[in-house]
Amino acid sequence: MSDSHGKKKALGRGLSALLDNSDQENTHKEISGAYMSGTIALVPIGMIEPNPFQPRVHFNETELAELAASIQEHGIIQPLTLRKIGHDKYQLIAGERRLKASKLIGSTEVPAYVRIANDEQMLEMALVENIQREDLNPLEIAISFQRLLEECRIKQEELSQKVGKDRSTVSNYIRLLKLPTEIQVAVRDNLITMGHARAIINVEDEKTQLLILKKILERKLSVREVEETVRNIGREKVTPSALHDSPLPGKFEKARNSLHEKLQSKVELSVNRKGAGTIKITFKSNEDFDRIISKIDS
Repeated sequence: MSDSHGKKKALGRGLSALLDNSDQENTHKEISGAYMSGTIALVPIGMIEPNPFQPRVHFNETELAELAASIQEHGIIQPLTLRKIGHDKYQLIAGERRLKASKLIGSTEVPAYVRIANDEQMLEMALVENIQREDLNPLEIAISFQRLLEECRIKQEELSQKVGKDRSTVSNYIRLLKLPTEIQVAVRDNLITMGHARAIINVEDEKTQLLILKKILERKLSVREVEETVRNIGREKVTPSALHDSPLPGKFEKARNSLHEKLQSKVELSVNRKGAGTIKITFKSNEDFDRIISKIDS
């Protein structure tokens, strides 16, 4: 990456925040092994070797292209896991699809958890301790659970005992990682709750999941309203196409058209069943913004 702005975009907001306090010298120390387990480092792709024990050989090119587009838009949400095997040499433990997709968009470095060869016990302790923190969002907890299962080879029953949560709770967190990237980002950024995400998981079709997310954000739907929507889809009372924008009630449609005519800009208006909603006005430049404000003030 050529500048700090590009680096933050590639990482995504959550990961860049973790690295914002690290200057270049500290980042170099992290990837050379002088760090605590769990630290996220930016590692040059050219230093990463494939895992010789990776059983998966063939990757769906369409899915890789979709993942690459997602990474370009949202960054890598779940860092790769690498094992340090020498000076400036790392071996991939987990995240081959993310690595391949990053190469497709020309990334030169990726965020990764870097592990020393025999630090499994230390990693387990660090992750279990990390999960107990109160400031973690559900996606961060899900990623920690997944790392314990994959990298520390802990079974789900043992994991639930270690973190003091029942198996169904652990399973619900891990299922978040099966959701489309856009929904994971919404959970990470606290735009929707764990309850919203759990309801969406019960919808099998990804396009329908994303339509439900759009409605949650536009109409500020409660978890109960989302659960009811999902139940109705299951009973075929609501078809996926019905989730697309429906006509606004008369006075809201009239108000939107009136605003559009006055401001000469695109105006979007959404309203929920309780009468609460949002108005979105699009502007193209600083000058256009000033023009709109002057019309509103007049």
